[in-house]
Amino acid sequence: MVLTMVPLLAALSVLQMVSGSVLETFEEVLLTNPALLILVPVQIGTAGNLGSILCSRLSTQLHLGTFEFAVDNPAIRSNSGAVLGLGVTVFALVGVAAWAIGRALGGTLGLVEVLTISLISGTLLAVFVVVVSLVAVSTSYRLGYNPDDTTIPVVTNVCDITGVLILFAVITVVL
Repeated sequence: MVLTMVPLLAALSVLQMVSGSVLETFEEVLLTNPALLILVPVQIGTAGNLGSILCSRLSTQLHLGTFEFAVDNPAIRSNSGAVLGLGVTVFALVGVAAWAIGRALGGTLGLVEVLTISLISGTLLAVFVVVVSLVAVSTSYRLGYNPDDTTIPVVTNVCDITGVLILFAVITVVL
């Protein structure tokens, strides 16, 4: 397990540094809009949690022998649908909360702008989480690694950098 995890965690650490560098380039936008500053950690954290849930469910089914990697598999569809539905619901609530806290901190963005940014970026991120989770579990299994050991660190780290990129792409389009 150590031989598997050390190179994986080293590569993921590099990804985290890239994510931090991307975030730093948008520092001025974040400091002038407190609602957006609130969205960053909540969005990437929520995406990582959704990916962890999906990877755990898929890994459990894989170990029980009840899982089959196929697009028409009802287990994949129901788990993916649950993650997408949960993501849309949570990101809507996060948008409203970020707007309210941002206003309390002196922000000027309207509820529609913050909610639009949160919902669009969150939904895109939820779709990405489903794809990355499926690929991570499938690849880990095919390479002979235990998906319980490898998939959650991969999905959460990939979602961190992708979440930042998607959020700022949506911010650039909406604002």
